[in-house]
Amino acid sequence: MAETSPSSPAAGAGLALDFPRDFVWGVSTSAYQVEGAVAEDGRGPSIWDTRCKHQGGVVHGDTGDVACDHYHRYAEDIGLIKSLGVDAYRFSVAWPRVLPQGRVAVNQAGLDFYDRLIDGILEAGIEPWLCLYHWDLPQALHDLGGWTNRDCAGWFADYAALVARRYGDRVKRFATFNEFSVFTLFGYAIDWAAPGITNRQAHLKAIHTVNLAHGAGVDVVRSLVPDASIGAIHNRQKVVPEHDTAEDRAAAALLDEHWNRAFPDPQLLACYPPLIARDMDPYIQAGDMAKICRPLDWIGLNHYGPIFAKHDPNGTWPFGWGDAPADAPRFEGGWAIFPDAFRDELITLTKTYKLPVYVTENGCGGGEDAPNADGDVFDPHRIAYLRVYTNAMAEAMRAGADVRGYFVWSLLDNFEWGSGYSPRFGLFHVDFTTQKRTPKASSKWYADLIKAQNWR
Repeated sequence: MAETSPSSPAAGAGLALDFPRDFVWGVSTSAYQVEGAVAEDGRGPSIWDTRCKHQGGVVHGDTGDVACDHYHRYAEDIGLIKSLGVDAYRFSVAWPRVLPQGRVAVNQAGLDFYDRLIDGILEAGIEPWLCLYHWDLPQALHDLGGWTNRDCAGWFADYAALVARRYGDRVKRFATFNEFSVFTLFGYAIDWAAPGITNRQAHLKAIHTVNLAHGAGVDVVRSLVPDASIGAIHNRQKVVPEHDTAEDRAAAALLDEHWNRAFPDPQLLACYPPLIARDMDPYIQAGDMAKICRPLDWIGLNHYGPIFAKHDPNGTWPFGWGDAPADAPRFEGGWAIFPDAFRDELITLTKTYKLPVYVTENGCGGGEDAPNADGDVFDPHRIAYLRVYTNAMAEAMRAGADVRGYFVWSLLDNFEWGSGYSPRFGLFHVDFTTQKRTPKASSKWYADLIKAQNWR
């Protein structure tokens, strides 16, 4: 695809989308991926600090030690957010920054940082959306069993209470967790994330404890911030057998329940899905499902594309990740695109759970995204991706999906967990040596999209 100037008409073409005037446009980040300053001002270590420094499993040995240095550059980054014209900014609080040991001893300097961040967001005319947990469990709690210890649900509730009391006068949008199934499956069954455990029993315990923590967190925030709007953020993607065989179909069905249903079903329907329900029975105590299934105001969807599953007899569970078809549609950079799967998932979410939906992550990580000789960053593949996916979202809404908002992942190029810094998802390029931020062509495209909707 030919390069386009960030200021050219082509960068803003194809914007005739029919969204309501009160539709929420936003961008997302998470604490460990952008903040850096992992050992400053009293922050304690998280399980991701441990994984990066001692366990391996991250490309190039990358760490979140500095990341985007958002801890020191948050004011500059708020300016970038404001330049997009978005309504909202979704971020997470780092549990080990405000409670270095995970409980009891509060770190005032950490709390003060989020005061400054939230006040700056509000001063810029942007609504803060606060996610309580985006994967950075304090290492001290993991040493006590972490999510495999049922007590961790209570520790999370205490942490949620601290955050709600401190910021609930200014923050009204709260999410309990980001992508429940990713950090539990990849952290406790497949060694792709912290804490790097591969054990069925540990995985099942983690699923149930996290569900209990979610329910406790909802109740705590609801009691302390009566006018709060509370949701939970789920990654959901259609699971497709890599090959049309009985084994791959069975693998896809089981992965679908672990990936797409192990958390929203108990949280919103008060039951575990059928293929894993029997596995969960030993960990369920009387009254647990009522504690988990608490009233929510909205559901968040993180979606990039479908998953292709294959039978893997050697895995913790008998499924593994397969490959997308070789003939799948792709933009420059090799990123496969499946906008119809996005449209269908939005419709399915509305029908199944009957809550307003906010797309809390969607974006494209393909391509090099490097500044050219003039210092400009052209990313036509990302523009093309965002265009077709926002069009697919509009199609879903016309078909009855109750979608209320859309957040691009992400504001900045950042630390992408096990992939390190090599995939760049940001609307703004980050030079990780100098920390210079440079707007990409996609940032102008997104700003134009928002402006076009607001001018209707």
